[in-house]
Order: sequence, then C-alpha cells, then structure tokens
Amino acid sequence: MARLALIGGTGVYDPTMLTDISNEVVSTDYGQVPVAIGSIRNIEVVFMQRHGTGHTVPPHMINYRANIKALKALDVTKIVATSAVGSLDEAMPPGDFVLLNQFIDFTKNRPFTFFDGKDGNVVHTDFTDPYCGTVRNIIETTARDLPLQLHTKGCYVCVEGPRFETPAEIVAFRRLGGDVVGMTNVPEVVLAREAGICYAVIAMVTNFAAGISPTPLTHEEVVSVMDANSKSMREIVMRVLSNLDPELPCTCCSGGVF
Repeated sequence: MARLALIGGTGVYDPTMLTDISNEVVSTDYGQVPVAIGSIRNIEVVFMQRHGTGHTVPPHMINYRANIKALKALDVTKIVATSAVGSLDEAMPPGDFVLLNQFIDFTKNRPFTFFDGKDGNVVHTDFTDPYCGTVRNIIETTARDLPLQLHTKGCYVCVEGPRFETPAEIVAFRRLGGDVVGMTNVPEVVLAREAGICYAVIAMVTNFAAGISPTPLTHEEVVSVMDANSKSMREIVMRVLSNLDPELPCTCCSGGVF
C-alpha cells in the first residue's frame, strides 16, 4: 500500500495529529530508524522526527540515507517535510511560510547520495526542479484557504551547521540568490529524488539571518517562533496530507532512481 510521509523538523515533534498510531523501527543498510505510522482520513502517513526523539541529533549528524531508505522500504511515495529557516530577505519576516523551489548546497562532510559507484554504475540525477511540482501545487492551493502568509517560491541555502552563519556569509548567500538559510534540506531532498519519492518542503521563517537580525541568533529564538506558529504549521500540514493522494501520478522522479 502506498503511503505518505511527514518529516518533522525543528518544532514539529508531535505525531498525534495522526490517528491509530503505531511505533516501528525500520532496519536499513545505513542503520535503524524509528517512525510512527498513523492515518489522516484513511490515508496512511509515516511520521519521522528528523532530529530524533527530543531533538537530540544535530543537523550535520542526521543519518539522512537511513531516513530516506526507511521511507522507501515503507512504500512511501510522497514526502511533505517541514523546516525552520532564517530569512535573507526582509520581505520574508519571522512567522511567514516559504514553499521552497530551489536550493544551493554549502554542506561539506555529509554522505549525500545513494549512488556511490560501488555497484559499478554511475548515475547522474537531474535537478532542474529539485522539489516535486505536484506536491508543491497542492501545498500552494491548500494555503489559499488558511490565514497565513505563504511565499510560493524560495531558494534555500543549506549550510553544514551546527553553528549559525556569519554576516559575511549571509551577504554572499544573498548575492548568489538565496532567500532563506538552513542546515538540513540537503542531502534530504537529493536522496528523496534518487529514491524515487516525490518531495516538497514547507519552511517557516523563525528569524532574520546574521547581520540582518538586530540581535545575536539563538536556538531558543528559533524554537520560540516555531512554538508561536505551531498551530498554523499543524493546520497546513494536516490539510495538505488530507488533500494528497499517495497514488497521484507524477513525473518528477522518473529516471535515475532505485
């Protein structure tokens, strides 16, 4: 049976938006992954906490390959992910939502692909459109009926973390076309495409980035804004999952998948 998945980022830890929840541990070639499986309107949904139980895994230590491989093993066809981001654009203030459509990768040390050549095959995956257009359209349409500000396009700059960025880095990222910055979307988005799973992200702006923000950045600030807007995030996620058919045809993952 085809399933949907929700990958919860910072501040999105609670699977109780689902019903009939059961907990499982999925074994993969890359490690074991705990998940909760429930349903929304008779649609099976796999809930995964990106940072582990209680936000215990820093962004550069997340086992991204195990996470995506586990979702593939559970017959997930479409992923809706959430993410906390810093804004590089004054027009995207804290509390706003951003529907990502591009990314720039500045990570350094992460295993970032399933295609490591060990099987003798070399695979090059197209990333002209990194995020699934089908899922993005459903998110955009769903958001129109909700009292929230959703920016329908945004370029995500992914950094290694766990430190926040310097003001000089933020200036450089803005010049390159970045809109928001975070620490987790790459290689998650890459691996989902390689695995043949449709993938889209609802990002919430939690702060202005360094040099734009008038105060030093703290993780507590990020969590505080996420908590203040958790009702809106929960509402859009629940509605999107309710409107999303796991069997809906899509071409974004055709070719170059396992």
